[in-house]
Amino acid sequence: MNGNENRQVITVSDSAALAKTAAERILARIAANSGRVAICLTGGSSPKELYQLLATDPWRSKIPWDRVHWFIGDERFVSPDDPLNNMAMARRAFLDCCAPATNIHPIPTDTVNPDEAARRYELILQSFYGADRLDPTRPLFDVVLMGVGPDGHTASLFPLYPAIDETERWVVGVPEAHVEPFVPRVTLTLSALGSCREMLFEVAGPDKRAVLTRVLAGENLPANQAHSTEETVWLVDQAALPEGFRGQ
Repeated sequence: MNGNENRQVITVSDSAALAKTAAERILARIAANSGRVAICLTGGSSPKELYQLLATDPWRSKIPWDRVHWFIGDERFVSPDDPLNNMAMARRAFLDCCAPATNIHPIPTDTVNPDEAARRYELILQSFYGADRLDPTRPLFDVVLMGVGPDGHTASLFPLYPAIDETERWVVGVPEAHVEPFVPRVTLTLSALGSCREMLFEVAGPDKRAVLTRVLAGENLPANQAHSTEETVWLVDQAALPEGFRGQ
C-alpha cells in the first residue's frame, strides 16, 4: 500500500505553467495560516523556475516574508557555498533577496559527518515545532515541496535504503547516493516530510516520463511512499505525462 489514496494529479501545459500553479498553491497555504508558516523546499532542477518566480512581482509582494519560515527536505553533504548545495540554490534564486535571514533554516553541513548534521537539523525542527514527537493533528509544515528522481527516489530517500523505513527519527544521514552527484546526503524521513498540510510534487520534462509511468502504475518506489497526512498533489507538465494518461 502506497498511502496515496489522497493523491491528486494536476496537469499543466509546460514548466512555466507548473511554476505558476505551484506558486498559487503556496500562496493559498500561506493565506490559510494567520500565524507562523513553515515551508519545506526541495532541491534539484524542477523547483528552480518556481523559486525565481517567487522573487518577482506580483508574487514577491504577496508573501508575508516576516512570518514564513523556509526549511529544506534534503541536502548534499557539501559546504554551504558549494554549487551542489540545495539550499544555496534556493537562496540565490529567491531567499536571500526576499526572506529575513533568521527565517531561513538550512541543514548544517559544517559538521563532522551526515549523521551529526541530521541530529542538529532534527533539533532545529523540534525546537521550531515545540515538541519532539509529531502530532498527526498538528502538521510540522504547511507545504512540503518534492520531486522525483529517475530511480523513483524523493528527497534523498533511495529505493531499498534503510532510511525509508525509519519511523522515529525526523532526519537521517545517507552515507551514499544512488544517483549523481555521488556525495553523502542528509534527508528528512517520510514521517517528517508527511507531517504537512500539503505535499506538492513538481514533475516536468520528457526525461521524467519513464519514472512517472512507474509511479502512477503504483510501483513500490520511495516517491509513492511519500504522502501528506492531509493533501498530496502531483503537478505534472504535458512533457512528463505518460502516454494515454487521462488525469485524476
